[in-house]
Amino acid sequence: MTCVIVEDEPLARQLLEQYIQKVPHLELLASFSNPLEALDYLRDQTVDVLFSDIQMPEITGITLLKILQKKPLVILTTAYSEYAIEGYELDVTDYLLKPITFDRFLKAVEKVTQRLTVEKAVETTAPEKAVIERSTTLELAQPFIFVKDGAKLVKIRLSDILYIEGLKDYVSIYTPAKKVVTLQTLKALAALLPSDKFIRVHHSYIVAFDWIDVIHRDQVQVGKAMLPVSDTYRKGFREFLEARQG
Repeated sequence: MTCVIVEDEPLARQLLEQYIQKVPHLELLASFSNPLEALDYLRDQTVDVLFSDIQMPEITGITLLKILQKKPLVILTTAYSEYAIEGYELDVTDYLLKPITFDRFLKAVEKVTQRLTVEKAVETTAPEKAVIERSTTLELAQPFIFVKDGAKLVKIRLSDILYIEGLKDYVSIYTPAKKVVTLQTLKALAALLPSDKFIRVHHSYIVAFDWIDVIHRDQVQVGKAMLPVSDTYRKGFREFLEARQG
């Protein structure tokens, strides 16, 4: 993975450079003390990972992320924990509090490695295969996800998700108790879900296998909801069912 550092503190920047050199699959393309210089560089260069400090003299790391049109995956580094929620809103992959240990640095690198693997797999997967393809090493260890609903973060247990409906840049997550609407694409959310429990049946719908009550030729019933199974995803859905039934 190619990476860039934006860090105005010389010692902190040097430490990150040393950490990156120790990881064989990381390639440091550039290291900047000035975020404005980094901004010019990132406008023209394709980079996988950006390590960025938040508190910097010219512009903050948060401002840098808001300005960037071509966003790499981001790992924020800072001594101030109060920026965590704002970093989440900007889809930051991880958040490293200073002083950064090498062990914690490696965990952050593993997160971006997994996320890049997922994104590349999703991009190259033919839509008719339907099953959400993910590397077996990427299955969620925790049985829940956090999504942003307005100004708050909402914890949703995977076992409570009935189905998910996508509409452009928003998704609606339906559970027995509530519906949560969050600013996120269906494709991005699909990459976070276990492939043995969730299946895409339509361009706009993902259903939880455990909550399917009735299967028709071109519809599935989940509680009172009747969801369409499109021609594009029918074959993949059938293969998913056959695999689940052994």
